[in-house]
Amino acid sequence: MTDTGFTSRFVTARDGLKLHLRDYGPLAATALPVVCLPGLARTAADFHELALALAQDETKPRRVLALDYRGRGLSEYDRDWKNYDIRVELDDLMQVLVATGIDEAVFVGTSRGGLLTMALAVARPATIRGVVFNDVGPVIDARGLLRIRGYVGKLPAPRSFSEGAEILKRLSDQQFPALGDAEWEVMARRTWTDRDGSLKPDYDIRLLKGLEALDLEAPLPVLWVYFDALKAVPMLAIRGGNSDLLEDKTLLEMAERHPDCEIYTAPGQGHAPLLGSKDMIRRIAKLVARAERRAAG
Repeated sequence: MTDTGFTSRFVTARDGLKLHLRDYGPLAATALPVVCLPGLARTAADFHELALALAQDETKPRRVLALDYRGRGLSEYDRDWKNYDIRVELDDLMQVLVATGIDEAVFVGTSRGGLLTMALAVARPATIRGVVFNDVGPVIDARGLLRIRGYVGKLPAPRSFSEGAEILKRLSDQQFPALGDAEWEVMARRTWTDRDGSLKPDYDIRLLKGLEALDLEAPLPVLWVYFDALKAVPMLAIRGGNSDLLEDKTLLEMAERHPDCEIYTAPGQGHAPLLGSKDMIRRIAKLVARAERRAAG
């Protein structure tokens, strides 16, 4: 463990690609672990405050893993962009779980991470003991995908992180009107990284190709069958009050269909809500504790 609060680990995917993850908390912790899965062009860094809080809880420290998917963060970039596919990423996730000895966990999935969690619920249901969906559900609003397609792989290159913060603010201030300058700077540091002396997106810009291949004129797949595979575990579903990816009516239907689903709309937040505030950490910790009690019972 370094002074960052986590250990960087690398796991080899089935095709030999190197995958990176952050491993927080004691390896020998007896508490139920938590696995954090980021959004499409996001990295493990998005979960840092949440992971630290859960891993360093005085009464019950627990192990928390946060993943960089292939082509993101410190994971290796794939030579074939077509492998930036949810089926490949599901297999990568299962390889990581085996390599790190995680048999069961609570999964926190932001956006694409929630879709991966639903896929895992069908492939390996016994692995999941609780779920936090962060601004994602079985029905995706195409408006959000259109907006994401408009900027992934197309952001201008900032000369500094403060300039990056300005770029993000101009792009997303309608989604996140309450964020201050310091928070935009943190977002910038989690969007770009210093590679060879210049700031580059912290992901393979060829992720754009997968988005461009989507026909957003056609109806998007509806995933209630995958969602229903999670009925046996406690759930917290979070929606950003300004989200254009998860509609309020979908959030309400998630609560109606699931026997133990708490819902929360984060005011002043868009897609996807930031999880590092004390309030968000408290809500997620409560869900984790509920899942742990259910697993023990």
